[in-house]
Amino acid sequence: MNRLLKIIFVLLIVRPLVLIILGLNIKGREKLPLEGPAVIAANHNSHLDTMALFSLYPLSKVHKLRPVAAADYFLANPLMAWFSLNVIGIIPINRSGTNRKELLFDDCYKALDNGDILILFPEGTRGEPEKISKLKKGIYYLVKERPNTAVIPVVTYGLGRALPRGEALLVPFTCDVAIGDALPPVSTSGELVELLGNSYGQLLKSCLTYHESDQ
Repeated sequence: MNRLLKIIFVLLIVRPLVLIILGLNIKGREKLPLEGPAVIAANHNSHLDTMALFSLYPLSKVHKLRPVAAADYFLANPLMAWFSLNVIGIIPINRSGTNRKELLFDDCYKALDNGDILILFPEGTRGEPEKISKLKKGIYYLVKERPNTAVIPVVTYGLGRALPRGEALLVPFTCDVAIGDALPPVSTSGELVELLGNSYGQLLKSCLTYHESDQ
């Protein structure tokens, strides 16, 4: 990962796109971790989700952000693979299910041990705009092996309408980002999923543009 390229990308592309063209209502920004090991567990409706999170960090810290992303999509061709790995700094994950958990998360463990902050989407993939899909349990098995890792729930709202799945045209919407308190330690995957889901529900209600009829 090229630290300078990432800083330039965030400064010249991400911040103007997200903060000027779209605009964000931000709640709980002070709860974002500035050092790892930590996991930002965010809902996922758009490619803008990651960009919005990048825009909230000081430039001196953006190199610590490592989105966990699907290898089959982001490494699909050489140009996208180079950009994803060297500019965005993704950690590619094999979604085929053929790898054992310890191998699946090997690069994630290395990043956490390096003090990085992972951006992880527990839904597993982008869902319908502004709807939260069923949460998967992989995040539990990741942090189980690194119990000192903070898990910070984050809800973005409106980004699925601003750049829907399969669309290339950005629609200017005012969007929300709500950051919650770190989740307490749990002993089972079911507990973590329940806590995370409850946190998402509370954070959604704090979004200024949220409407219950959307869920």
